[in-house]
Amino acid sequence: MWKYRGQRRPPFAEEPEAGQESVWDYPRPPAIVVDRRHVEVRFGNLIIADSRQNYRILETASPPTFYVPPHEVRVHLLEPYPGISNCEWKGVARYWGLRDRSDFPQAIGWSYPSPTPPFEAIAGFFSFYPLLVACFVDGEPVRPQPGEFYGGWITSEIVGPFKGGADTWHW
Repeated sequence: MWKYRGQRRPPFAEEPEAGQESVWDYPRPPAIVVDRRHVEVRFGNLIIADSRQNYRILETASPPTFYVPPHEVRVHLLEPYPGISNCEWKGVARYWGLRDRSDFPQAIGWSYPSPTPPFEAIAGFFSFYPLLVACFVDGEPVRPQPGEFYGGWITSEIVGPFKGGADTWHW
């Protein structure tokens, strides 16, 4: 099914400019990379996460997902959200919602308690859905990945097109 695995860009891929990355150059299986930029996650004025000790996961056709270490997340603001999912690369994910917010009954993020190799470094780290909470990288507001399934973070440095929209399932 996967015709593109980061070795060559499809003809429909946007050409990155200087300082940009194409998601079509990201590998499959994904890569995990250290990212020291300032990442902040907010719900309104409430700061949920604030870190410069992050990881990015880079996978063909997807905007990166940022993972924040648990000691940089205000975990007391979160509570487990029902359900799990299984990533073919990272293993079983659990979901997190906002504690004491029955008016906002959605998972705003996820984590991998025991990720599979080579993703052990993100064990217990949190990632968040920029569709549901405000996410920032070095002060730049993050745009959400198309669709409602994935949680990629789109910034001005990333070019696509990106998987996730209704017309992208054949990628």
